[in-house]
Amino acid sequence: MTELIVTNFNRNFTGVSATAAGVVRVQAGRYDMALADVALPGCPAPVSRAAARQLSRAPAPGRPFVIWHVRRNPEMRAALWARDVLRLPVRIVFTSAAQRRHSAWPRWLISRMDAVIATTDAAAGYVPHVRAVVPHGVDCDRFAPAPDRAAAWRASGYPGARGIATIGRIRPEKGTDRFVAAMIAALPRHPDTTALLIGRAGPADRAFLDRLKAQVAAAGLSERLLFVGEIGADALCALMPALSLIVQLPRYEGYGMVPLEGMASGVPFVATDAGHYAEFSNGGRAGVVTREAAGAVSALLDDAGRLDAMARAARAVAVERYSVTREADGIGAVYEALWSGR
Repeated sequence: MTELIVTNFNRNFTGVSATAAGVVRVQAGRYDMALADVALPGCPAPVSRAAARQLSRAPAPGRPFVIWHVRRNPEMRAALWARDVLRLPVRIVFTSAAQRRHSAWPRWLISRMDAVIATTDAAAGYVPHVRAVVPHGVDCDRFAPAPDRAAAWRASGYPGARGIATIGRIRPEKGTDRFVAAMIAALPRHPDTTALLIGRAGPADRAFLDRLKAQVAAAGLSERLLFVGEIGADALCALMPALSLIVQLPRYEGYGMVPLEGMASGVPFVATDAGHYAEFSNGGRAGVVTREAAGAVSALLDDAGRLDAMARAARAVAVERYSVTREADGIGAVYEALWSGR
């Protein structure tokens, strides 16, 4: 008997996948649940989409229906098929992080949801049926500070005495070019520092990537500003606490998990004013939101005392305000309201 189906239809491990995985690891101990379609790290083995539909035919005792928690357009379509075409006892919860107007097709899909959870007040303004605003959380056990950051960096195998990184798809929207420009300006002042670009470029962005590599080569920084590609979730957990600084400079971000993962790992951030970054910064205690990234990065790297204080504050803010357990609690309250008919 099943209470909850959580869907994950994307075979790439994206930011949405990361947020879902953190919640599912908590939910697995709370509900009779199944993950549908694609595996997530540290989560129960997934069932097929057909098996998810079959599990939905007979809800758990005391539950009038099975909740499907969806996060993407194809997942909304599959849940609507189960509820409206197959007439299964299903209700659908959708998590929305976008801080801009959805296009017509997802707007229609979202309008058919039984409940919507927005991750921020700003996101709540763009979707109907919002039952709660529940910020995404980070797994503060999985992401945790290193006992010795310098030793962790040495163990990473990357050059230099310390490292900074940007993490995400390599494309203009994510501001990868802004990161490259900031590092070209800042790294000559900090010869002991290596900068990593962690992520991959899709086929449409290969020319963009090639231009960035050419800029780095022209600046003579190819050995200290490294394009390392995409790395696995477990490898990222190991690398994150070895970093001294996270730098995220997107032009648009719906929410943004990377600074939170860094904060939980005891790593402060420098970022543009996008996503939920200003809230994460806690008034500048845990991170710096700025239009002038190169100067902010250099100022922090030059001030070891301030950087250490921000590292401690970043961990504290992540644990106190943005734990994944707190997110699961907020989501669970929406589930209970649906099951009880409220």
